[in-house]
Amino acid sequence: MGSVDKTLFLLSRGGDTLLVQINVDDIIFGGSSHTLVSKFAEQMSSEFEMSLMGELQFFPGLQIKQGPEGTFVHQAKYTKDILRKFDKGDLNPMATPMSTQTALDADEEGEVVDQREYRGMIGSLLYLTATRLDIQFAVCLCARFQASPKLSHRQAVKRIFRYLKYTPELGLWFSSASLLSLRGYSDADFAGCRLEQKSTSGTCQFLGSSLVSWSSRKQSSVATSTTEAEYIAAASCCSQLLWMKSTLSDFGLSFRKIPLLVDSSSAISVAKNPVLHSRTKHIDVRFHFLRDHYEKGDIDLIHVETENQADIFTNP
Repeated sequence: MGSVDKTLFLLSRGGDTLLVQINVDDIIFGGSSHTLVSKFAEQMSSEFEMSLMGELQFFPGLQIKQGPEGTFVHQAKYTKDILRKFDKGDLNPMATPMSTQTALDADEEGEVVDQREYRGMIGSLLYLTATRLDIQFAVCLCARFQASPKLSHRQAVKRIFRYLKYTPELGLWFSSASLLSLRGYSDADFAGCRLEQKSTSGTCQFLGSSLVSWSSRKQSSVATSTTEAEYIAAASCCSQLLWMKSTLSDFGLSFRKIPLLVDSSSAISVAKNPVLHSRTKHIDVRFHFLRDHYEKGDIDLIHVETENQADIFTNP
């Protein structure tokens, strides 16, 4: 049984490995040996009443295409389904999910729209972010206004649907030739939320050349500087990297000094400097575990140029 994921089971025998993942009443399994996989399938079929569906092609909401060069995971069918549901003839294709000039606020004087419909649209889009990182920021921004949606908010959501109509087939590619090295990127805007003046953290994690995890999330506290916002974002990325490190250890993978790339030299300096002073003493202590894991050698903080950073998760 996996040490982190209790629905994951592993069997090693004679240098070969069998992986079994349970999801409610569905089972996904595979391994390095065709013989081992076949024996498992035969034994399960003899013990339980079950149907073998063959090579994995569908998994709740996901379409999976496997080949010798890698695996492509997408939600094209789901995308087309929600477009049919919400397209009322006004969805002309657009090349981007949100205008760079968009700055949504509460719009107190704006025209009120159907809250139930708005929430349905947001819920459908949130499910799509399982493979569509390109709409993550836009969807999460629009989701902040579900309590009292206005026409301006619905227009922003419609823009996302118009973008999906332009790019229904996009997904994630996992190369079979990718090296199994772990690294993360973090980024933050500053006071981008016009409602609360809070910043947004954007993080993503790669396993080799494959993007396997990402997030775009409003920070829980107000940052008083870009340095603080970037520091909080880096702490969030560090937390995810450590969780992934623990999870991947079940597969026999180990990592030391995981690269965490940050585009703020000052945020890196705060993490590397154990001396608290007036500029950092107000930062919530829970974020300082970033410094702790840097000192332990679990992560390695590296500066990266801003143009190579995860801006897609912090700005439209």
